[in-house]
Amino acid sequence: MSEKDKKVIVGMSGGIDSSVAAALLKKQGYRVTGVIMKIWGGGAMAGKGKHGCYGPEEEEDIEDARKVAAKLDIPLHVIDLTREYKDEVLDYFCHEYLEGRTPNPCIRCNRRIKFGALIAKASTLGIDFDYFATGHYARAEKDIESGRWMLKKGRDLKKDQSYFLYGLSQEQLSYALFPLGGHLKQEVRRVAVELQLGVENKQESQNFVCGSYTSLFEKQPEPGPVMDRQGNILGRHKGIVHYTIGQRKGLSVASKEPLFVTDIKPDLNAVIVGPRDDLFTGGQEVKELNWIAIESLEKTLEVKARIRSSHAGYDAVISPLDGGRVRVAYREPQIGAARGQAIVFYDGDMILGGGIAE
Repeated sequence: MSEKDKKVIVGMSGGIDSSVAAALLKKQGYRVTGVIMKIWGGGAMAGKGKHGCYGPEEEEDIEDARKVAAKLDIPLHVIDLTREYKDEVLDYFCHEYLEGRTPNPCIRCNRRIKFGALIAKASTLGIDFDYFATGHYARAEKDIESGRWMLKKGRDLKKDQSYFLYGLSQEQLSYALFPLGGHLKQEVRRVAVELQLGVENKQESQNFVCGSYTSLFEKQPEPGPVMDRQGNILGRHKGIVHYTIGQRKGLSVASKEPLFVTDIKPDLNAVIVGPRDDLFTGGQEVKELNWIAIESLEKTLEVKARIRSSHAGYDAVISPLDGGRVRVAYREPQIGAARGQAIVFYDGDMILGGGIAE
């Protein structure tokens, strides 16, 4: 099948990256159709923040995507996933915070919504496609020897978004296209300017929600005690959803030395604080594993353990545990991932797999 016969749907956001991804694919000869999600459920968002992917600016993004699609002469479908997004992302996000964990909604959204519900609904609408493309800075390649699809860092390491995609299955990777994976951000911006797409100067989304994420909770959590490890009450917190492990600011506790959130105990409705040294750990256990480069972990491996997208990664050794879990042993004590955060294991620029910190 020639590229002229290949149909691809591009997940568009109204931003520069997905717009250029669509433009590049059309230039390569693909038959391109744009799709954009409608996920904003309405309601007030407390506080002001940078443009987020979930918020009242959604209509503006949809209109920008329409203009880009018209410029590229491709069809664009607006697909309503409001209910699916609430069920799979928003409710999960709130539940995790109420349990004292720190979730990553972007990872959840990529697997369950963008590469899940969005594609499923596009199919029910009769949109025919061979591939699904996004504007992520990552690369998907098939390894001939193993027959497995590999997920690798994008060429632009400052923009690399492979961390957010570690949850994709082999099936999802088999039809995924990442046109920006081999490009630098400056090259992408130059393409947008040359094509006069109209989004080249648009501010990029910097966070999950536009405004304060605490607005997502139907009922605001009750205040409770701020305690040290010995159980001494040092102050009061305004609700555990306002805090995450490693946080220093906003503790409202007087102390001669800097204090950090070292634990959150939802059963006591307590925030535990201590000195920075209390944050260091020699290792962590990881659950809910998704393996990409390998079928499963059968032996000890040397890896780079990455605990957030902007993190360079810690030198670590991973070992299999009972129940499909993994033990991560850091070569040197490190400030590890908070419970609920993703830890992704890399071998060079290739993702071996990843999971959720316990």
